[in-house]
Amino acid sequence: MYKIVRKKALNPTVTQMEIDAPLVAKKAKPGQFIILRVDEAGERIPLTVAGTNPEEGTVKIIFQIVGATTELLNHKNEGEFIQDFAGPLGVATHTDGIKKVCIVGGGVGCAIAMPVAQEFHRLGAEVTSIIGFRNKDLLILEDEFRECSDRLMVMTDDGSYARQGNVTLPLKEMLTAGETFDMIITIGPLIMMKFVVEAAKPFGVPVTASMNPIMIDGTGMCGGCRITLVQDGKRVTKFACVDGPDFNGYEIDFDEAMSRGRMYFDYERKAHEKVCNLWKGVD
Repeated sequence: MYKIVRKKALNPTVTQMEIDAPLVAKKAKPGQFIILRVDEAGERIPLTVAGTNPEEGTVKIIFQIVGATTELLNHKNEGEFIQDFAGPLGVATHTDGIKKVCIVGGGVGCAIAMPVAQEFHRLGAEVTSIIGFRNKDLLILEDEFRECSDRLMVMTDDGSYARQGNVTLPLKEMLTAGETFDMIITIGPLIMMKFVVEAAKPFGVPVTASMNPIMIDGTGMCGGCRITLVQDGKRVTKFACVDGPDFNGYEIDFDEAMSRGRMYFDYERKAHEKVCNLWKGVD
């Protein structure tokens, strides 16, 4: 059992928790993830490590309330426990030799992008961060990004905060003006990452995309998290849990990944509604 040490609502649909997990806190690096179960009967869900405090022995997770399990998790409070918290899993984000990086995060993907930006800042790299949200009410982690970025650009789709437009707008402007980066790292909705890759391609800047497909066991055995890469004209299957979650953005078949990601949308929505109705009865 793993104790919830702290809980904080970042916006109406996104929650941050700090979990007492000393062994994970000691080993986890930016880009890696954990798999948790809320209770003995719960499903396994992956969540990216959003920060660690090895001295205190805590691991920070940030999740969006979209399905039954995240709804159940959100009903847990400080001082309560969750059943399982396994990790760290996956391959840490590559940082060697990168001196100038652009981090592009969208929505709750910014929770994954933030520790990556913080790590590059700690290593002395020049960090440009672009973060985007649908509207002002969904904004998260602006202060944290500002602290670890040499430049921060905030975008909202509806213009309710900062600059109106999507994250590719300032990216294209910088690249067109001659700005160069050793690497662009994009983390967020699949469609956003696809267009970040397309924006960077004419300029030949390397792009890493962090993939978060359906995942069950986290060890490569179930095959649920498979994605297709196109390498030298050949289609190659990789598994996000053990080969990723970071991949060369130019090689990812985003259309296939988006199609697979929609497979269980109706099931997840109905499961979420069922849990919500159960909690209404309790409340």
